[in-house]
Amino acid sequence: MKTILLIEDNPDMRENTAEILELAGYRVLTAENGKMGVAVAKAEKPDLIICDIMMPELDGYGVLRMLGKQSETASIPFIFLTAKAEKTDFRKGMNLGADDYITKPFDEVELLDAIEMRLQKHQSVNKDYESNGDGLHRFLNDVRTLDALSEISPERQTRLYKTREVIFHEGSYPYGLLMINSGKVRCYKTNHDAKEYTTGLFKSGEYFGYLPLLRNTMYEESAMAMEDTEVLIIPAKDFFALLYNNRDVAGRFIRLLSDNLSEKEDELLHLAYDSVRKRVADALVQLYTKFQEKPGQFSMSITRDHLASIVGTSKECVIRVLSDFKEENLVDTHMSEITILNPDKLAKVKY
Repeated sequence: MKTILLIEDNPDMRENTAEILELAGYRVLTAENGKMGVAVAKAEKPDLIICDIMMPELDGYGVLRMLGKQSETASIPFIFLTAKAEKTDFRKGMNLGADDYITKPFDEVELLDAIEMRLQKHQSVNKDYESNGDGLHRFLNDVRTLDALSEISPERQTRLYKTREVIFHEGSYPYGLLMINSGKVRCYKTNHDAKEYTTGLFKSGEYFGYLPLLRNTMYEESAMAMEDTEVLIIPAKDFFALLYNNRDVAGRFIRLLSDNLSEKEDELLHLAYDSVRKRVADALVQLYTKFQEKPGQFSMSITRDHLASIVGTSKECVIRVLSDFKEENLVDTHMSEITILNPDKLAKVKY
């Protein structure tokens, strides 16, 4: 049973509308003013909100603005219910992100049809999609059925990059959203001594380099393929349409993008406080966790310079620590290839 929150200060209108919704099979929550409505929405996370505009305490525009700032309530379908029918009010509500606008007095069928349509559209873009090119294709094809997003291109450009080929350079401008369809990517920065240090590692199904696109700034890092890699590109125009033209789509799209943002703080803390030995062990465990596809031993080819940039130390220190780990049967090495033999023990290295 779907739950609807009705925020309406007029007691007769609130009671009559709630009765219509309950007879239609919905669970109904009510609030008599905007402040109460915000509190109920945060506590209950309803499937849809119907809200009057002109109310004491906090008007409907304020309710929508406050709920839109909270990640847990921002994507809830929102319908304004008001006696004011001027175009300026309609435009203001839609600009704030309202999904629909119904004027009083309303027809019972009109109200129920609007609710059903909004719930269906919300469900269509909030289903689970695989973290790969096929999943992204399905997501984009689904959202193209929405009126505001019908202009999104059905064509998806892909580009193949050879091992060690640069995908974008620090100081260049982004041209679209990038997702790894297959392969691995390393993002890195270069300091004044021309030393590289790694800022991120990305695998198949992950997005990278999109913050400069959001900020309309140049890339602050470079990106290189760690192996033969296929990158799927969403043009900047389509990227911004997904973010700004529909609240449901924006919320779902942001969740697709933001899965890996919380990793940065832990990486910086380790870099600042851990010993070189522990940092090398953590880097190897990170590579194992991120890129191994089957349980057991894991091998990958990575230069000592690249590993040193991940760790934040010199190549010589990395070589010395790897030699120690090899003697302890934690890893095996052959040329540039490193085989992780015991990731559990590596994860327990303390100093």
